Amino acid sequence: MSKAINGKFQDMDQARNTRDDLIGSEIPQDRIFIDKEAMEIRVMLPEEEAREVWEIFDRHGVTYD
Repeated sequence: MSKAINGKFQDMDQARNTRDDLIGSEIPQDRIFIDKEAMEIRVMLPEEEAREVWEIFDRHGVTYD
């Protein structure tokens, strides 16, 4: 079952770089959503794959809970 993994970004460059890194890690592009108004990036993946997303968020300075 997929789970939303959310992170907050500071600007669109940070969001785009994070998205590119996620795609480079073989996460399908259609699973990555950027909400410009909320300044949030959301990745829909099974919970057991969340660790990889958090590592990429950390690498780009995207904050999450």
